[in-house]
Amino acid sequence: MGNDKEDLTHFGFTQVPLSEKTSRVADVFHSVAGRYDIMNDLMSLGTHRVMKQLAVNATKAREGHLVLDLAGGTGDLTTILAEYVGESGQVCLCDINGSMLTEGRNRLLNRGIVSNVSFVQADGESLPFPSNSFNAVIIGFGLRNFTSKESALKSMYRCLRPGGKLVVLEFSHPTNNILKGAYEKFSKFWPKVGKAVTGDEESYQYLVESIQMHPDQDTLRDMIVDAGFSRVRYQNLLNGVVAIHEGVKPRQEE
Repeated sequence: MGNDKEDLTHFGFTQVPLSEKTSRVADVFHSVAGRYDIMNDLMSLGTHRVMKQLAVNATKAREGHLVLDLAGGTGDLTTILAEYVGESGQVCLCDINGSMLTEGRNRLLNRGIVSNVSFVQADGESLPFPSNSFNAVIIGFGLRNFTSKESALKSMYRCLRPGGKLVVLEFSHPTNNILKGAYEKFSKFWPKVGKAVTGDEESYQYLVESIQMHPDQDTLRDMIVDAGFSRVRYQNLLNGVVAIHEGVKPRQEE
């Protein structure tokens, strides 16, 4: 019998066994689901809504399209997309976390957004959809929580139709050193604010750490290229505090 230890991955700044990360991340989002959007407003000073609008626009979603909102959480992106694709299209709100998915479903139902939205609880690293299903896949502030970002990107690639668009909206790395220092100081307050608003300091400490551990803009661009996408590019928002990465599944695979 060998004594090989299980491979480790990062959970924030902590190293944990690969098999544990998914459940640990799940615990974080079970805890914060009910007040997730309130905290997003506080943490981003309201700017996350503008960023999400820009990301949705980047999908080029239009009437009749089928769009996957992966790690869609409370449904902000799905709300906008449902209007874009119209009654002849459909948005699939997919999240691995049941608490977040329930929160998103309830909010969409309360807004009367029902007929062109479906809800699927699934792991983004092994999506249950047929190949070549979607005109676009978007993931907003969720990629950094995956155990294997590479597996998730390949799974998204498989599910996209040839010519389909990938859009990744995610925290990134500020390009200005002065802004970077100010942002790091600002983010140190998030766990305390999280405790005051949600009663949960540890979950927001993880979220701060997960942002700092996420790959920078160029590294993520290269990961998207390695997954098979073409025409990969990114644009920085707020000087790189957040970035929108885009890629296209080639129409003819080599």
